[in-house]
Amino acid sequence: MKLFFLVSSLDLTQPFSATPAWWQLLKGLYECNVEVLAAPYQGPSIESVWWRAVPNPARLQGDAFRMGRDLLRRGGGSAVRADTGRPQGETSTERMTREAARTLVAPLWLRQIERVLQREPDIDALVFLTPPLNHLVGVAGEIQRRFHRPVFYYDGDVPASLPSMQGFASGFRIYQGADLMEYTAFISNSKAGETALAAMGARAVHTLYYGADPDLFAPVDVPQDIDVFFYGHGREYRDAWIDAMLKEPALAHPEWTFAARGKGLGDVGPTRMLPYLSLSALREYACRSRINLCITRQAHASAYASSSSRPFELAAIGCCIVASPYLGIETWFEPGRELIVLDDPAEASERYAWLLAHDDERRAMGAAARERVLKSHTFRHRARELIAIIQPYLS
Repeated sequence: MKLFFLVSSLDLTQPFSATPAWWQLLKGLYECNVEVLAAPYQGPSIESVWWRAVPNPARLQGDAFRMGRDLLRRGGGSAVRADTGRPQGETSTERMTREAARTLVAPLWLRQIERVLQREPDIDALVFLTPPLNHLVGVAGEIQRRFHRPVFYYDGDVPASLPSMQGFASGFRIYQGADLMEYTAFISNSKAGETALAAMGARAVHTLYYGADPDLFAPVDVPQDIDVFFYGHGREYRDAWIDAMLKEPALAHPEWTFAARGKGLGDVGPTRMLPYLSLSALREYACRSRINLCITRQAHASAYASSSSRPFELAAIGCCIVASPYLGIETWFEPGRELIVLDDPAEASERYAWLLAHDDERRAMGAAARERVLKSHTFRHRARELIAIIQPYLS
């Protein structure tokens, strides 16, 4: 099988949090003998041993998109409800960006993909891997009409990206003005998202969860000098649980060592903030900690089986995981055996105390979590699942 991917970004230095997952997915496809061509919607075209890079024909425009995104982040968005902090709808900046992209950027991508398909007619299918959906209206439909190749759209941020959730206050909404019917099928990270995407007009909907590459996210033997650790960016949609699982226990238990790595976490009490070194430092930080926290944003945690990267990454590292409530987490892991899921904020300190006092049980939980990833949740598994989704649509 030979696949072309239009990826939101291939640049790990840019603020697109799913980019490491896309690297792992494309690597998994390579390991399953799929020939991969990849082009970034934003940023430089980066070659690797796992895919062949295709130039970005609209890098200048993509950089402008990134600048607009950064401006919205710094400004907090221009249409945010005061009671919840969630955006009310598309802002004027987003609307202008979307219209400019459809006029200036979409034609460039259409021509670039046409050139690739003319040069390499053995490409079986195309996958749009979370570029802004409403920036590329018409491209997928025209490709199917002219080249008779299936075009799939993968939204890796469902349900937060959906209009019903209204996205993140700091980012663009991607569905305003989009036409879901022009794609052969939609794929998302969320089982609960299937119904919503179908109702919005998707002709077919499939679910492909996140995972972890067990070679990248593997345990390392380092001294454990941290009792409780959290890695994540921003408080949005998880403010109360960051307080309940990090700030308040840190204040109540000065005898324990709390640490965190992330941006925009706000007041986390006496929790020690660790410096950002690189993506690979997550593994060392996690292995240094006896307990690792998985605090999932409410947008994902409240919609059944809406996967995010962190549970799989921590499990692959062999961490002892304590998670905030996460609807459907039993789809991937067995609570009580492979991780701990809190039912009530007041449970946090009690659970930490038990785990810190029982080294063997804590280590056994981490080992069981890694074994589950190796058995079911590597990105090689996800690559095979993606192949199985695409295969029936090939003529």
